[in-house]
Amino acid sequence: MSIAGEQELQLPPDPTATAGQGPPPMRSRVAELTLLRERVAAGPNAKATQIQRDKGKLTARERVELLFDPGTFHEIEALRRHRATGFGLETKRPHTDGVVTGWGLVNGRTVFAYAHDFRIFGGALGEAHATKIHKVQDMAEAAGAPIVGLCDGAGARIQEGVTALAGYGGIFQRNVRASGVIPQISVMVGPCAGGAAYSPALTDFVFMVRDISQMFITGPDVVQAVTGEVISHDGLGGADVHATSSGVATFAYDDEESCLADVRYLLSLLPSNNREAPPADAVPADPADRRTERLLDLVPVESSRAYDMRAVIAEIVDNGEFFEVHPLWAPNVVCALVRIDGHLTGVVANQPLHLAGVLDIPASEKAARFVQFCDAFNIPLVTLVDVPGFLPGVDQEHNGIIRHGAKLLYAYCNATVPRVQVILRKAYGGAYIVMDSRSIGADLSLAWPTNEIAVMGAEGAANVIFRREITAAADPEAVRQMRIAEYKTELMHPYYAAERGLVDDVIDPAETRSALASALAMLRAKHRPLPARKHGNQPQ
Repeated sequence: MSIAGEQELQLPPDPTATAGQGPPPMRSRVAELTLLRERVAAGPNAKATQIQRDKGKLTARERVELLFDPGTFHEIEALRRHRATGFGLETKRPHTDGVVTGWGLVNGRTVFAYAHDFRIFGGALGEAHATKIHKVQDMAEAAGAPIVGLCDGAGARIQEGVTALAGYGGIFQRNVRASGVIPQISVMVGPCAGGAAYSPALTDFVFMVRDISQMFITGPDVVQAVTGEVISHDGLGGADVHATSSGVATFAYDDEESCLADVRYLLSLLPSNNREAPPADAVPADPADRRTERLLDLVPVESSRAYDMRAVIAEIVDNGEFFEVHPLWAPNVVCALVRIDGHLTGVVANQPLHLAGVLDIPASEKAARFVQFCDAFNIPLVTLVDVPGFLPGVDQEHNGIIRHGAKLLYAYCNATVPRVQVILRKAYGGAYIVMDSRSIGADLSLAWPTNEIAVMGAEGAANVIFRREITAAADPEAVRQMRIAEYKTELMHPYYAAERGLVDDVIDPAETRSALASALAMLRAKHRPLPARKHGNQPQ
């Protein structure tokens, strides 16, 4: 019996066996199985393992051990081998075919996973390899449990030709079918090039590790040949590029251990599937009615002064803890998973520290995808508003701020989970509407006494409305300042929207946490069916 094209398996002698008395008894068969499992678990050879370590990378099985609770992982199809021939493949038939698949427990809850083993065929995907991933995807969907892909592969196995490409098609089809049904997480711990990169892009969250992981459709060599541009693998598709520029990576880490620790933490927050509510703390340690006095000093009254919205979020949520999504991309909007009174909640907030908190193309896309994820998995939404509008400029208009901004509008309008809006300071123009206003379906809208809800700022409005009067005046600046003050008094006082029912209540900032906890508790059983349809046609 040959294993992975290596030496024959040598079994120990069975003391109970007797020559000439038929097949070996059960003990010999079990001993054979034990040795086979040990050989499979060890991997192809020590040299391949050392090469992996020299790259600063863990092996597939070491990653699996870090992901799952100790001793809970159940591997499936460990003895699978490819059946391809040609180009020398018939003499190289390692068990697992380069991918470890199975299920286990993460913080006591069932999770499925597959992990590419770069030591075998460079983690490249062939027919058997793909079939194993298809199987674990189907099992995860059927069981209603999250799935994690630990990606470290060289793409399609060239020797198997179009069969390998078809394998990727099956993965993509299952990614889409499971979207919004079970959480899907991709962890990039190695290269991911060509069509292989589309599977992570179809999942809910993408984790990347610096220096060892890259994602791109065409590599540096092809880029140089076609465009003449010279760039490194990391410069083209490294973790920082995708975490800050492209938005492909949700998170970036310096090492695999901290990366997988955060994967475990994220899984502890999320529901197992779209039919469940997110797990809640049985006895929240942070009182729901805790006053948030610090907010009275944290947020400046002057609408032009900056502050850190993350500090506001920390004051409102349980124990000041929140898990920010896409922290390095589109920082002018903050998206975070938090707990309020022990219950998981999604927060979308403008960030005045960056671009004054305006909505631009990346921020709209980031927030829209987060809103869609929360809605798919029954996670209530709180929107903290301090937005001066959409970012003006030729570049924004030519690159489609209209359709990209419409993505966020569509996501909110389509969401059926509980939705509460809190307006801290300014909320101008179309951006006010898009940031989950009452007019697009927010269940409750609360505002601080510092709120300014208007079509635009008072200065701009006065310049438009009173342009001729200001121009004709003997002292244009004096008239301008008078009209600005008049506009503020008439249309921008903090109770204007409340008087017209567009804000449900104006609250003391120190009561923000208790008001949100009460509102979310009231809305917990909310049910709003959507009209019968196959699906909407959301903006692209």
